[in-house]
Amino acid sequence: MDLSQESAKKIAALQSKLDKKLGPEYISQRPGPGGGPKLTYAEGWKIINLANEVFGFNGWSSNIVSLTTDFIDQNEQSQRYTVGVTAIVRVTLRDGVFHEDVGYGMLENSKSKGGALDKCKKEAVTDAIKRTLRNFGNLLGNCLYDKQYAQEVVKIKVPPVSYRELLLICTITSLFSN
Repeated sequence: MDLSQESAKKIAALQSKLDKKLGPEYISQRPGPGGGPKLTYAEGWKIINLANEVFGFNGWSSNIVSLTTDFIDQNEQSQRYTVGVTAIVRVTLRDGVFHEDVGYGMLENSKSKGGALDKCKKEAVTDAIKRTLRNFGNLLGNCLYDKQYAQEVVKIKVPPVSYRELLLICTITSLFSN
């Protein structure tokens, strides 16, 4: 494939960004299933914001390839629902390059079947978007699959940002983006 020098430079710059690893400010932890070891993950909104930063808000898109309700179980005694949903999502970059991956959402012991389905669908789609974006590189979450990196990065303490600091950052960012 013949690329212009300008295109090659843009691709190299993008690849350089994507090769970097997530900083501790993007990483969260929660208890594992059944009280097992903590799981290290990045929240969906953080990864989506990062994808907007890397590719531009109009440099990528996602679409749901499939959304399947795997099961809806109702406990006869409690009248509560347990629901599982699978989503396959495609993320496409402006140049047509794309990846697809699967995500899952599950909710146990819900009072409402509709509410459980709604939550599970959103969770499955968000999970699929995150899993798909990680295919583009470390910066979009793939580095979290490196167990040694994940163990070390969570040890780095990130000071919380105050509302005043956040407002200042937003103001400065908007001044320089115009």
